[in-house]
Amino acid sequence: MSMKTMSWVLLLCMLVGTTMAVAGSDNSGPWMWCKPGMGFPVYALPRCRAMVKLQCVGSQVPEAVLRDCCQQLADIDNDWCRCGALSSMLRTMYAELGASGRTEVFPGCRKEAMKLTAASVPGVCKVPIPNPTAGRTDVCYWAMYPDA
Repeated sequence: MSMKTMSWVLLLCMLVGTTMAVAGSDNSGPWMWCKPGMGFPVYALPRCRAMVKLQCVGSQVPEAVLRDCCQQLADIDNDWCRCGALSSMLRTMYAELGASGRTEVFPGCRKEAMKLTAASVPGVCKVPIPNPTAGRTDVCYWAMYPDA
C-alpha cells in the first residue's frame, strides 16, 4: 500500500472514530458543563443547605436565609446546572452528616423528605429550570428517582 493510500485510510479511520464517539456521547448538550467546579461551585449552595435543613424538620426559615439561597441558585448562569447543583449539595450533605445508607439524615428529618425539599427549591425561589419532572416546571427531575 502506498504512503498516500495509507494516509487516506488513517484519516478516514480518525473521522469515523470521532463521529462515533460524538454520536455515542450522552454528555453533549447544555448540561455537559454541569459538574462541581465547572457549572457551579464545588461546595454548592451553602445557604440552600441551611434552608433545606430547617424545612426538613419543620422549622421556620428566616427571610435572609431564603433570600440568600434563592440568590445563590439564580447566580448559577446555566439553567441546566441548577438541579445538578442541588443534587450535588444533597450528596455532600448526606456524606457530611453520615447519612449514606440510612433513611434518616438527622433526628426529625427523613432522607426522602430532605430530597423532596431540595428538589422543590427552584419552585420556592421561582428560578427557572429547563428539566422539570412529571410535568411540573418547579421541581428538579431527580425528585422521582429512587435515591438522588
